[in-house]
Amino acid sequence: MTILRSAIPILVAFASASASPFELPELPYRYDALQPIIGEKTLITHHTKHHAKYVNTANTILSGDDATSTLTLEQIIQSKEIRENNPTLFNNAAQIWNHSFYWKCMTPPNEGGGGKPDEKGLLSNLILRDFGSFDNFRADIESAALTAFGSGWAWLGYDKEMGKLVVSKTIGAGNPLTEGITPILTIDVWEHAYYLDYQEKRNAYVAAFFDSLVNWDFVEENLKLAIKTNNADEL
Repeated sequence: MTILRSAIPILVAFASASASPFELPELPYRYDALQPIIGEKTLITHHTKHHAKYVNTANTILSGDDATSTLTLEQIIQSKEIRENNPTLFNNAAQIWNHSFYWKCMTPPNEGGGGKPDEKGLLSNLILRDFGSFDNFRADIESAALTAFGSGWAWLGYDKEMGKLVVSKTIGAGNPLTEGITPILTIDVWEHAYYLDYQEKRNAYVAAFFDSLVNWDFVEENLKLAIKTNNADEL
């Protein structure tokens, strides 16, 4: 199997710098820090059971394959050949990346999580330019989160070819990196992310995520890295 190694550069504040064996990252906050929005039991189970299983499964697959064992998560995700011929590896590698990114997209409610980004920042300016208003953006990304059938993710990404922010949804382990779009924010809408706290009420979880948990500083940093600028010259 010939693997393309010159993957699209991942210019986000989270990116895996090394190849396998992959490790389960520590959370950037305590297991009880996101309460009452996400409970301690949910976070423990989600991190130490689900995320950990993806890490272990991917490492098991890679341990017996010299052709893929030196690849980073991003190279695996962006490889069309792996997606088509080894979907189990793709799914587990993508879920490692997706979850590691998701954890950083949140910050505790009592530490500034949720609400709106800094109105003077680049992110706010581009949201206004590309969606017309923050309310329009939030309606779009909440709709993506609520209409992802079954299990999946909703994303805010930067499309460098179009030079704009885009909202998308993916099913299963899908990731916008496969489309050449750089993720800058995500929300996990697999049931294990919220069911213990909200049962079938995905809409309540999604609303609470944006009201109280989004780490807008992290999203802003991702955007600046994605467009390789620290100012609003592109506006």
